[in-house]
Amino acid sequence: MTILSDKDIKKYLLDKKIVIEPLKDFEKQIQPSSVDLRIGNEFKSFRVIRKPFIDPKDSTDISSYMQSVYIPDEEYFIIHPNEFALATTYETVKVPNDLVARVEGRSSMGRLGITMHVTAGYIDPGFEGKITLEISNIGKMPVALYPSQRVCQIVFETMTSASEKPYGHSDRDSKYMGQNRPESSRIKLDYELQNK
Repeated sequence: MTILSDKDIKKYLLDKKIVIEPLKDFEKQIQPSSVDLRIGNEFKSFRVIRKPFIDPKDSTDISSYMQSVYIPDEEYFIIHPNEFALATTYETVKVPNDLVARVEGRSSMGRLGITMHVTAGYIDPGFEGKITLEISNIGKMPVALYPSQRVCQIVFETMTSASEKPYGHSDRDSKYMGQNRPESSRIKLDYELQNK
């Protein structure tokens, strides 16, 4: 795989092969080999519940374990040490069928102890929507996160050929296609957990 440079990212964006909307500042958000993305206004965090564990096969909707909060512009969300929260990018992203993308935290956030994805940093070819951020504070101090703050970056890589069945294809189990807000895990829809 080959990582796209800033020159190629700009060309793909101008040709609408990659879509990132809205880009607040085209020149400042595009880095040497990535595009900085901002955090949205909605956050989800786990409620304190009386269950001993989360069971992916539980018929209860896992989203009921979480609570949403909308943070107006100019206000902030505090993520405390050892806390986990979901959010999305402010931008909607569309990845073509011949590229894959990765979301990485910005170094400036990492130096505060904030990670931007636990495991879901990989964006499949064909994905379209806001990217879910799985945020953790592994530091010792609470940290404020402001809506529209640049918190992560997306890197694009070429594939050997276009995907035959990209994300969102009718034969795919594309549970998060077109998402516009933080979505709780839909793991109970995984085929291996059905009817068992």
